[in-house]
Amino acid sequence: MNRILFREQLSDTVFLMRLEAPLIAQERRAGQFIILQVDHHFGERIPLTIADADPVEGSITIVFQAVGRTTRQLALLGEGDHVEALVGPLGSPTHIEYFGSVVCVGGGIGVAPLHPIAQALKAAGNHLTIIMGARGRELLILERQMAAIADELVVCTDDGSAGRKALVTEPLKEVCAREPKPGLAVAIGPPLMMKFCAEATRPFGVPTVVSLNTIMVDGTGMCGGCRVTVGNETKFVCVDGPEFDGHRVDFDNMISRLSAYRRQEAAHSCKLEEAR
Repeated sequence: MNRILFREQLSDTVFLMRLEAPLIAQERRAGQFIILQVDHHFGERIPLTIADADPVEGSITIVFQAVGRTTRQLALLGEGDHVEALVGPLGSPTHIEYFGSVVCVGGGIGVAPLHPIAQALKAAGNHLTIIMGARGRELLILERQMAAIADELVVCTDDGSAGRKALVTEPLKEVCAREPKPGLAVAIGPPLMMKFCAEATRPFGVPTVVSLNTIMVDGTGMCGGCRVTVGNETKFVCVDGPEFDGHRVDFDNMISRLSAYRRQEAAHSCKLEEAR
């Protein structure tokens, strides 16, 4: 059993929790994730990125959006409650080294998995530019934490309610056009955002890493649901990733597969609302 040490609601549907998990906290590296099960009666297992870890406290931090049955059930738990099962750390960790200058782009809830990667890249001595995007101010998360590690922080919102009224690709192109250009770009967010970030960096020849965690299901490589095409090869996000070369990912195929169960998901969401 893993006790909830801290709970904070970051927006209407986004929650942050710090969970007791000493062994995972000691072993986890940037870019890795856990599999969580709320309880054995509520049997769905879901993958969530480790947004932060404190080996001294023996805790890991997760940030999640309450959009489905399990995440809504998890959001109902409070400090002192327990999560029955955590497995991790899983997935290949982010390759961290000194690149000189790095630009990190996070969109919406994607800022959470970007945070530990940005931390590690900064600790490696890189000059760090962080670009955060959301539809509006109320959907921005972890801005204070990102500002604490960034050499330069750029905030974008679709409606102009915070920072620049722009898509994240606009300042990304500006950063890539600098001399010297960044040695690496990291983009995490909705699949369409990552696709256009990769296209924005391509003309500048800036290596670009994307995290495809949105397509994972069981997180262990058994279900095959997370298969993607990368450079004409089939990869499994949970065991081969979750990070890949953004210039080689077939985003159109991935986005098409993500919509395969949209009708069933919408019907299930309606049932959840009726139950509430």
